[in-house]
Amino acid sequence: MTDAPEEQSKPAKPTDNLVTTRHTLPSGQAYTATTGTVVLREESFTDGKFDGHKPKAEVFVTSYTLDDADPGSRPVTFAFNGGPGSSSVWLHLGLLGPRRIVMGDAGSLLPPPYGLADNAETLLHDSDLVFIDPVSTGYSRAAEGEKPEAYHGFKGDLESVGEIIRLWATRNGRWMSPKFLAGESYGTLRASALAEHLQERYGMYLNGLMLISSVLDMGTIRFTEGNDVPYALFLPTYAAIAHYHGLHGDRPLADVLREAEEYAARDYPWALSRGNRLSAEERSAAVAKIASLTGLSEDYVDRVDLRIEHIRFFTELLRPQRKIVGRLDGRFTGWDPEAGREQFTYDPSMSAIVGPYSAALNHYLRTELGYANDLPYEILTRRVQPWSYKEFEGAHVSVVGKLSAAMRTNPHLRVHVACGYHDGATPYFAAEHTFARLQIPAELAGNIEFKYYEAGHMMYVHEESRVRQSADLAAFVRG
Repeated sequence: MTDAPEEQSKPAKPTDNLVTTRHTLPSGQAYTATTGTVVLREESFTDGKFDGHKPKAEVFVTSYTLDDADPGSRPVTFAFNGGPGSSSVWLHLGLLGPRRIVMGDAGSLLPPPYGLADNAETLLHDSDLVFIDPVSTGYSRAAEGEKPEAYHGFKGDLESVGEIIRLWATRNGRWMSPKFLAGESYGTLRASALAEHLQERYGMYLNGLMLISSVLDMGTIRFTEGNDVPYALFLPTYAAIAHYHGLHGDRPLADVLREAEEYAARDYPWALSRGNRLSAEERSAAVAKIASLTGLSEDYVDRVDLRIEHIRFFTELLRPQRKIVGRLDGRFTGWDPEAGREQFTYDPSMSAIVGPYSAALNHYLRTELGYANDLPYEILTRRVQPWSYKEFEGAHVSVVGKLSAAMRTNPHLRVHVACGYHDGATPYFAAEHTFARLQIPAELAGNIEFKYYEAGHMMYVHEESRVRQSADLAAFVRG
């Protein structure tokens, strides 16, 4: 009977399941890795009466903290990828973490079982790291008896990831540490919204956002009826991919991009807006210009009415060679079983990376970090679909206003935007278009920096870009 009060004070099952191991960086610095699931609980009320914190989900988290560092001055970076439906494996083992995948690159991929190596450029030198897998990705799952759909949408995802960040900072005594978010793809939309959410909900102000392959306004990348904006914003990326595959001769990439950007910023949107009001001469000139920039035939550009949808481009560009090019990274090529298709059946750049990252992650967690779990680690799952955007009903999905509000409230918030020229998922010109429309005073424009790489969505797959990007991110954190 004497144990009853203690038993009653314990949280209801499930409980956190974390494993801690110690390691050393190539520089000789010791660090601690903690990996496993953290129980996400929500305050519960019945008939207006508080009846406890109910377990709702178990979220998989891997953190790295440098030993003997001052937690008050030591930065911490919370990192996640996007999808929606992606685990954090890409940033974890591709760019930021202390270990990295060795898989080769476009045109020189290594065979399985691939390899793992120390990451001499890890951001752990400059910041502690916390990798978060949103619910239903990685090993994260809804708690027993709970429905995962509550987290499969903009609001539920935002609040759950924000709560994990608050919990980690609180339990590890890091509220006074400089804090950064690193997001990739949909993770940039999540990170931008989190900057405002953490401020408003918890009073947690951030020092910086690292937005890798950025999309804050889905209207800039969704090819929907009546929305001509993406056609122009994708054009410079099409030109870059055409250049990589030799369709611009020996012209420097910078020259090709300059020409494409100038046309995409002025004449192309005007031509699209004119529709059938274009004269024959004007239409002929537009067809010729678009064809020369994209590497497509004039006949094809004319047949699609000057509007080149991105999957159609990746399918059409190298059709004479019976090849397709990648969406995530246009440097990669592949073969479709039917060369006459209108749209490819797979993304060769995605296919090239999912195998190496899956093998590395499943090996690394169990054998090096000592975490055992027989569930499948969901690298990139469709179980989160359909993703709910009910908060944006009748409007484009956009967090431009949320990031603007966060920056106005916290004028010390800095933003790093990383772009790959060959990224056909979140084109760099669309990111520039979006950030030019932030609702912030002119004096805060200097808080935003852009960095560009001659690679794709996961630009760190390209070794030269990985090394340079690592240095750019370290400089941003130190800044």
